[in-house]
Amino acid sequence: MIRWARRASVAALLGFGVWHGAQGFYIEAKARLAQYLVLRAWHAARAGASHPRPWPWADTEPLARLVVPGEALELIVLAGASGRTLAFGPGHLTGTPLPGEGGNAVLSGHRDTHFSFLARLKPGDEVAVERRDGQWRRYVVSGAEVVDQSQVGLIRDTGDTRLTLVTCYPFAALRAGGPLRYVVTALLGGGGVERRHPTRRFWDRVSTTERR
Repeated sequence: MIRWARRASVAALLGFGVWHGAQGFYIEAKARLAQYLVLRAWHAARAGASHPRPWPWADTEPLARLVVPGEALELIVLAGASGRTLAFGPGHLTGTPLPGEGGNAVLSGHRDTHFSFLARLKPGDEVAVERRDGQWRRYVVSGAEVVDQSQVGLIRDTGDTRLTLVTCYPFAALRAGGPLRYVVTALLGGGGVERRHPTRRFWDRVSTTERR
């Protein structure tokens, strides 16, 4: 009887391990598929499509491409900042200028995924945005601060052209949804408008990928 119970316990543990592994594989596969569909929608937007949704029931669409050369990081910015949208990439706060346009464009992302790099940005670092028309805007980080989520001044028009990048804080918090936000400000840099990727080495890698 004891031997049978041990065998049953081992079988149950093995079954749980297989189930847990399958769940992990499913989540990762789902995330990879979503990223592929988002990137495909971005290419459609760059080709002139008016409202290219990543999948038929999506309530968002790609608005811009965000590049951080110092991190070798590239992200597609999606419309809206709902929880559904932020699961797939950084979101643009509705009511603020579009990324790459004049004014204060506010972008939001999760602290433990797409916007985890904000913790490593420092003044002088470069952030770039590609618009749907293929033009690039180069920004330079001017500073970062921790504020309460109730501070609406973050989204006000400041009379210049900037990116305001927002995520939850602290980065290592065990529970999400606290009242604090980590805010990075990047101002439009010299040159401002370009027709190519801001970093040659990274541009070559991206161009090779897009030609495949």
